[in-house]
Amino acid sequence: MYIVPEKDIATLVNRSDCFDAVEKVFASMARRRAYNFPVIREAIGHADALYGFKSGFDRDGLALGLKSGGYWPGNEAKGLTNHQSTVILFDADTGRARAVVGGNLLTALRTAAASAVSIKHLAREDAKVLGMIGAGHQSAFQMRAAVEQRDFEKVIGWNYHPEMLSRLEQTATELGLPFEAVDLDRLGAEADVIISITSSFAPSLMSHQVRPGTHIACMGTDTRGKQEVDAALVVRATVFTDEIEQAITIGECQHAVAEGSMGAADIIEIGSVINGDRPGRTLEEEVTLFDGTGVGLQDLVVAEAVVARAVEQGMAIEVDF
Repeated sequence: MYIVPEKDIATLVNRSDCFDAVEKVFASMARRRAYNFPVIREAIGHADALYGFKSGFDRDGLALGLKSGGYWPGNEAKGLTNHQSTVILFDADTGRARAVVGGNLLTALRTAAASAVSIKHLAREDAKVLGMIGAGHQSAFQMRAAVEQRDFEKVIGWNYHPEMLSRLEQTATELGLPFEAVDLDRLGAEADVIISITSSFAPSLMSHQVRPGTHIACMGTDTRGKQEVDAALVVRATVFTDEIEQAITIGECQHAVAEGSMGAADIIEIGSVINGDRPGRTLEEEVTLFDGTGVGLQDLVVAEAVVARAVEQGMAIEVDF
C-alpha cells in the first residue's frame, strides 16, 4: 500500500491536473460510467464539527474508495485548516487497500476545480467582474481557479467577517487584479460571475440583488440545513449541479425542493453539458447557477492522479498492509 502525506501533495498536483480530472469524472457521471455512494455527513456533537464519508466508483478510471473527514470551525485559531480529510483508495480488482492520501489540499483544489468547470461551461464569454462571497481558506483557491477561465478585470468581495477580506485582496493582488470590498447589493449588481464559498446556514445573497446574465457557483452548501442564497434565486436560475441527488438533499437546491418550488427534473447535470447532451447557457440574460455539492468521485480521481505521480517520482511511501 502507498502513503502520500499531506505535506507532499502540493508538489505532486496542480490546478490544471485537478480541473482535467474533475471535468472528466463529471462527464463520466453523466454517462453513468461513474457513480457516488450515499453521503454520510453529520454533526458529531463535539467541537462544533461536521464529520462524514463520501465514496464512489469510476468504471473508466477504476477509482474506488472514500474520503473521510469534515469541518472543524475552530481549527484556524489552532493554525490548522478548518477542513480536514483523508482519502483511502482501494484496488477495484481485489478490494485491497491501495493508498492513503492526505486530503486537505486536494479538497480545496477539487472544490475550486468544480466551480471553474462551471464557469468554463456556463458563464458569459465576456465576463469581466468576479464577485466573491466568503473569505475563508478555500476562497483563495476558488479565485485562482476562476481567473483561468475568463479574462476578469476586477474582483469584488464580501464576507460575514470583514476583517478577513484581506485574504481576497492579497490573492487578487497576486493575480494582478484590483480588489474592492463591497456590500451585497453592489456585488450582485456588478459581478458577472459570483462564487459563494461559505459555511452558512442562512442565505446571504438574494434574488433581487442579482442582475440578469450572472453565473453563480454555490460551493459551500454540502450539508442538510446549509444555505448560501435564497430559494427564490435558485428557482429563478437555470440550475446545474454535480449530482442531482445530492443537490436536492444536501445542496443549495434542498430549500427550494423542500418548499415545493422546484424538483429534481428542474436540475441539469453539468456532466451532460460537458458531453454535449444538454445545452449550457442559452441566453445572454439568463441567470445560471451551479450547485456544487462536492462528490466523492472528485476526491478519488484527483487522489488517483496524485498516487500515480508520487509512484512515478519515487515519492510514495510503500508499506506492507
